[in-house]
Amino acid sequence: MASLSFPYLGHGLGLRTQHYPRMLDGTAQADWFEVISENFMLDGGRPLAVLDRARAMAPVVLHGVSLSLGSTDALNGDYLDALAALAARVEPAWISDHLCWGSVGGHYAHDLLPLPFTEEALAHVSARVGAVQDRLGRRILIENVSSYLTYTHSVIPEWEFLAAVAARADCGILLDVNNVYVSARNHGFDPERYLDGIPGERVGQLHLAGHTDKGTHLLDTHVGPVPDPVWELYRGALERYGRVSTLVEWDEEVPDFDVLADEAERARAIEHEELAIHVARA
Repeated sequence: MASLSFPYLGHGLGLRTQHYPRMLDGTAQADWFEVISENFMLDGGRPLAVLDRARAMAPVVLHGVSLSLGSTDALNGDYLDALAALAARVEPAWISDHLCWGSVGGHYAHDLLPLPFTEEALAHVSARVGAVQDRLGRRILIENVSSYLTYTHSVIPEWEFLAAVAARADCGILLDVNNVYVSARNHGFDPERYLDGIPGERVGQLHLAGHTDKGTHLLDTHVGPVPDPVWELYRGALERYGRVSTLVEWDEEVPDFDVLADEAERARAIEHEELAIHVARA
């Protein structure tokens, strides 16, 4: 199933500082790389040299954490200017950020805070995504976040809210499979129902990651290998949406690059298995 204008890139890895030497010596091989936008909004220096090297080797996508799409603060014009300049330099396959808020009164919480799922929030966020896309001159992808609380006045299931924002703003979806699983466990909903509610034609990227079981809740830590339940949910996503560019995230206790590459290869193998099953059933 084609996803709007977002190309299929294969199985990528997040570019982290621990792996800069491997990038510079040319031994960090991947189908594509995802970079945190804010880490490269610079005038020069080693990070941009690494980014240029990565871009010469493979496609790159920009993934932001500070757009604060759900905030009532005005969109940060300086931030958007810097993001547009970085995009002009890198020519990313796409740009993404999170369906959340993280600032109030000009102060940033440095966290990805969940939204109330209401009609008012839906209209507000959709308009802001549209404004960002107008400024950048391209569609973006919006990512579901993991959450640990809900709002008593939410009236729309999260998956319906995400799908509605994507439809109204005419944007794409970065579906974080781990976040779906974490939130489902924390709030007691069926993660498969979440997948059913997402329009496959708008899913341009999938995220896979690890989490930590705190007993009373799951915490989205991006540490360790992808857990088995997340792999199983990934199979469900592939069954519904077909092949989608997939990235493995590992942000804490970051291992050697080859360990990450092995996770990406496992994702590739699972994709091949699921697509073969789909063809056999057709």
